[in-house]
Amino acid sequence: MAPKLSNRGSNQPSSPMRRLEPILLKAKEERKRIYQLNIGQPDIETPNEYLNVLRNLNEKVVKYGHSAGLPEYRKTLAKYYQSYGIDVDWEDIVVTTGGSEAIIFAFASVCDPGDEVIIPEPFYANYNGFANMAGVNIVPVTSKPENGYALPPIEEIEKKINSKTKAIMICNPGNPTGYAYTEKEIEDLKELCKKHNLFLVSDEVYREFVYEGKHNSILEKEGFEEYGIITDSLSKRFSLCGARLGCIVSKNKEVIASITKMGQARLCPPTIEQLAAIEVHKLGEEYYSQIREEYKRRRDTIMKHLCDMEETFCKIPNGAFYMLVKLPIKDCIDFATFLLRDFHLDNETVLVAPGNGFYATEGLGMDEIRIAYILNQKDLERAMVILKEGLKAYRKERGL
Repeated sequence: MAPKLSNRGSNQPSSPMRRLEPILLKAKEERKRIYQLNIGQPDIETPNEYLNVLRNLNEKVVKYGHSAGLPEYRKTLAKYYQSYGIDVDWEDIVVTTGGSEAIIFAFASVCDPGDEVIIPEPFYANYNGFANMAGVNIVPVTSKPENGYALPPIEEIEKKINSKTKAIMICNPGNPTGYAYTEKEIEDLKELCKKHNLFLVSDEVYREFVYEGKHNSILEKEGFEEYGIITDSLSKRFSLCGARLGCIVSKNKEVIASITKMGQARLCPPTIEQLAAIEVHKLGEEYYSQIREEYKRRRDTIMKHLCDMEETFCKIPNGAFYMLVKLPIKDCIDFATFLLRDFHLDNETVLVAPGNGFYATEGLGMDEIRIAYILNQKDLERAMVILKEGLKAYRKERGL
């Protein structure tokens, strides 16, 4: 008999964005094209300013860097945040191996095993996995599609707070919903956290992707220094998913000291990638505005097609590059599998992410799918035509 895994190992959830990979691999052998709308891998080219550093690297030894990140890179990040009115010093920043490590470190630094973090659902599914690694329990509070997945009433959130609650976490703008929190919602959350002495962790990976209005960060104003923790990443901002560079930002010195010690245990974040990232940060607002306009066009393309699809519902999202769509179906996993395995249009099909994987509450999201609009305009148009026809075929096949 083999040794038994830990409960943590056995309970580690699989990614709903990748749960259909075995079927996808088989479908790739049979279909000439599969338009993947299931994962947030941008098709925007990585800036040459980043790649040129890698191409021209003249180091003879790739050495360990500082455990909290190279000082010159942290100073670059501090200037970046200051440009958004977030008054932080470079020593308030710890560089991490991707945004994923930032979230794991944040959970581990503010929670003991068995403690709770309240998160509005639907939320980025991997939060479940990060919480499991840290021994933390996620307590969901449900946002509604008819409200565009706006923050649930603050009273509903407050009802979830108990002696085990250590933090509230948000993703702003949100993955998978695309919802961007208003200034009032952020201020309400901050007041609630101060009232109950809780941390507020804000995943701000999609800061640049707000299409109407501005992004509202938790650290833009004074008076929240001891409570606020930002987790961040370069993956989507500069199309650098494989570079694995993220960071944690906090004015709370104890939080930064704790996370720095965790960083020491894993030695250092990627060294060469930090050197290259210094250069890419010089691109500035002109670069961001071009990328933002491209994603806005893609969002509007998706919405145009959704308006032509029978009995679908989606309020136009204001951020990120995702949307959750309610469909006239009963089982989103079955629908996504049908598209891959049983349906094609001229031997082409689409892959979407089942919506239930973004909820912690059992049974929710079964009539929803997440679409990531990360394809170019031509491919996106084609993918939506296929999705529309696939939905018709599925409903006919299943008698819906």
